[in-house]
Amino acid sequence: MKTHVIEFPQKSQKQFFLVILTLIVLTVIPLYLFDNPSLLHQKNPSPATFLSDNITTFSFSATNNSIEATKKLDEEDVVSEDFSETMLVKKCDLFKGEWIPSPEGPYYTNETCGEIYDHQNCLKFGKPDTGFLKWRWKPYDCELPRFSPSSFLKIVKGKSMAFVGDSMSRNQLQSLLCLLSSVPVEVSYLPDGKTKRWLYTNYNFTIVFFWSPHLVKTIEDDRPKGPLLFPLVNVYVDEFDDTWTNQIHRFDYVIISAAQWFWRPSVFYENGQVVGCFDCKDNNITDLTLFYGYKRAFKTAFRAFNQNFKGMTFLRSYSPGHFDNGAWNEGGTCTRTRPYTSNETKLEGFGQQFYLTQLEEFMAAAQGDGKKRGLKFRLLDTTQAMLLRPDGHPGRYGYPPEEKRTTSDCVHWCLPGPTDTWNELLLHMLKMESERPSDVKD
Repeated sequence: MKTHVIEFPQKSQKQFFLVILTLIVLTVIPLYLFDNPSLLHQKNPSPATFLSDNITTFSFSATNNSIEATKKLDEEDVVSEDFSETMLVKKCDLFKGEWIPSPEGPYYTNETCGEIYDHQNCLKFGKPDTGFLKWRWKPYDCELPRFSPSSFLKIVKGKSMAFVGDSMSRNQLQSLLCLLSSVPVEVSYLPDGKTKRWLYTNYNFTIVFFWSPHLVKTIEDDRPKGPLLFPLVNVYVDEFDDTWTNQIHRFDYVIISAAQWFWRPSVFYENGQVVGCFDCKDNNITDLTLFYGYKRAFKTAFRAFNQNFKGMTFLRSYSPGHFDNGAWNEGGTCTRTRPYTSNETKLEGFGQQFYLTQLEEFMAAAQGDGKKRGLKFRLLDTTQAMLLRPDGHPGRYGYPPEEKRTTSDCVHWCLPGPTDTWNELLLHMLKMESERPSDVKD
């Protein structure tokens, strides 16, 4: 058969190829936007958004002369038989997404886990709406796997993990203990007699919680509190809290967080001398605002990791509260029964300042001595996800109704509840670390 070839004049050929190129562009762009829906409603980023975009995770090498963020942990292909399905999570920011309905419900209940404190035991005290248990975090461009105790314990076998901070840090610890509640564990105390330790003997894995709500040295003030709601606390913003800083060299992973206790009336000390205070109501001391102490406390805490710590440091970012109709002591409540969507609310005011201050000191630590010593710093950025969960707080269901309290807890989180997502994220980050090739340096 004779083949017929259609020949175009040279001018027509150029026009033809321009038409084809235009059609390709017009086809590819909508498909890309369809696959990346978050781009369709993305506005000019706030400072918080910008920082979150750019420091999802950091680690540095002393042999690298340039400050270089590692490839985001969630930008690798993940294939694991321990997870319920194979995941492809290319170029996915785990910390930006929405809460979507989940018919699976919680991993545990207040009857299967004995580590839940009463003030977080929303099921025990009859929180009327249990819908807060039926949501899961969905990053825009990938799936976050459900928590797998076997996967977690396989990664941390023979290692140790410490949580350092306040009651929100303990909230995450208790969530993790509940997620692992089906695994035998021995509970004991460190030699100080007050620091609790959980040892998973079958895996030689240890968890410890260090109570350090200011992260640095503090001493309760013995003066009468007078007009203050709480007694003064003396905060030594440039001195280590030895209860945890003398111990961290023993651990492979340390997760720190702090915020809410800085609202307490405080007197700030540097070099052993009073330099100011927050809400101390003393005309002889300059009020420097709480963020003076907050910023310096984080700077000092991160400095502790540069002493003799060789493990991995996680900063679990600020967890917002949700008080409506007033502050906690002014009748504020949290009665919403559904999560927000990302376009319904935003981080602002004091919440944004807490968040940005944390990230600023985190970056300084990672890029400073941390870089020189080849330390690994990781950001567990739970802020945006938790900003969207006003429904997950105990409210007035963290104590027996006969106590007839008039205040609501819109700061802590019900267990089970949204905090379990923190440990889903933690597991995913640990898994990405474990699958990194050994020749890939930070």
